[in-house]
Order: sequence, then structure tokens, then C-alpha cells
Amino acid sequence: MSYLDNIRTFVRVYELGSMSAAGRDLRISPAVTSSRISQLEEHLGVRLFQRTTRSLTPTEQGQSFYRGATEILEAVESAEAQIVNITENLRGSLYVAAPLGVGRRLIAPQVPAFLADYPEVNVRLRLTDRKVDLTTEGLDLAFFLGQPEDSNLRIRKIADVERILCASPDYIARHGMPDHGDDLVAAGHECLNLRFPGATEFQWLLSTPEGPKRFRVAGRYESDDGDVLTDWALAGHGVAMKPIFEIADHLQAGRLVPVAQQTPPEPIQMACLFTHRRRQDPKTRLFMEFMIDRIAASIRDSHQGRGGGG
Repeated sequence: MSYLDNIRTFVRVYELGSMSAAGRDLRISPAVTSSRISQLEEHLGVRLFQRTTRSLTPTEQGQSFYRGATEILEAVESAEAQIVNITENLRGSLYVAAPLGVGRRLIAPQVPAFLADYPEVNVRLRLTDRKVDLTTEGLDLAFFLGQPEDSNLRIRKIADVERILCASPDYIARHGMPDHGDDLVAAGHECLNLRFPGATEFQWLLSTPEGPKRFRVAGRYESDDGDVLTDWALAGHGVAMKPIFEIADHLQAGRLVPVAQQTPPEPIQMACLFTHRRRQDPKTRLFMEFMIDRIAASIRDSHQGRGGGG
């Protein structure tokens, strides 16, 4: 199992972006974590991560290996799940959480097809843009955008979601077209903020020629519902940062237009959190697999529909 352990460790380091976080997640020491990565690199004959004192970045070979490594682990887990499925009928309730935009546009439309395949299963879908706690809230799995704060939980990456800064043509006509994140700050543009209790200080992480940079934008409009921000942007009240899949139709119709294109937002990870139960309920895994394939396809389509998602 040692090679499989090395692959599993690599995947967690890749997903969490940190040797120490992966070690905590896998309940192994930093030395063991580092040793497993080194063994894997020696076996493959390539460097999987660029290491500095402050950061850990996957190399091109590391990014390529991640895709294959996740498929290996998923195949092993799927084979184990098949054994359970042979002896268990799928029935009972599934408790699933997702952000509002993800849930409305990507998950809810697929639920009827899943329930048609598994008539003894009930789906309880809870939509919220705030962070949820799987354990205390009795959830089987949670879809999310961003990075998990920590992990006694397992994470399954679905896609990197492209985002865009956008506003209505009416807003641009009245306030001018910002070309750069600095323009948003200097010109005092009305930036529409997604906030909820416990949210950290509001800044926008944008791509610059010097690398990712946080811009301290300001605005009088805040909501804990991402769709409300979209409505405000459509009505000409300000600039919103939105995942492309949420507003692709508005972009194609010209109701919203890209702004500050010299400094686009950093992509955001979409992933699924689930518990570390050794004998996971098979319907949880089946629902996750069912949704992940369809969600990833929908996101790819939305990026391509925008002409490549630049």
C-alpha cells in the first residue's frame, strides 16, 4: 500500500496547498509527508512541486500527475464501494449543501434525474452562501467555492471556475470603464460585496502582471445572496465579481459587460466536502459522482460559451 499512500499524500498536498495541512489531514507527521512526496518524485523522475520557504506550487508535471492520481484513487474507492453496493439497497435521505448559485444552476436541475434512478432515496438540498459545518449540521456532503478552512474532511475537486468583474452598460455609461483593479479603488467605483456573518475583511483577489494582488474595493451594497448582487449589477448599481457560469447568459446578451480586464479575478476552486467515514454511505458517493461529472461539463460549456472564458 506504500505507493498508494504516496499518491494519496500527493493528492492532499496538491489540494490543500501545504505539506503541514496535508499532514494534519492524513494524521501523519510533516517529515512523513515530505518523505512520501520525495519518494514519489524519485520514482517518477520529476519534481512535482516547486518549494520555497513561503509557498508550494505544483509544477507542470505535478498538475498532469494530479489528474491521473485522482483517477487512481477514485478507481480504488469505486471498487471498494461496488462491494458495498452489491449487498445494500440505496434508500433513505441525503443531506446536501451548496452555495446558492451552484445549487440553483448546477445541482437542482440534475436532482430529478438522480431520483429517477434511485426511487428509494430522498434529497434534502440546502442552499446558502455562508460556510456550513458538515458534522454539526448533519450534512452528508457540501459543494463549495474557494478553499476549505481545514480538514478533518475529505475534499474532491470538481473544477477551477473562471470569474469575471462585470457591470451593466448603463453603469459604465454613467461612471466610466475601469481598466484595472487600481481604477476600481481610485475612482471609488461601487463594488457589490458578497458578505455573510463571519466573513473576513472584504478584498478582491485579482491577477496582475506581478502576480495575484488583493484590492481593497469599497461599496455600499452588500448581500449574503450572490443572485442579489447579480440583480443589482443588472440594474446598474455597481461592479460585481461573479463566476462566469452564473452570468454567462447575461454576458452573451450584453446585459452585463466585462470590466477591469487588465486585472481579471483569480479562478476559484469548486469542490465537494464529505466525511472521512471508512464505510461511507454508498448513496453519498453515488450522488457525488453523478453530480461532479455533470457540474464539470456545465462549467466547461459556460467558459467556452464566452469564447474561451479569457
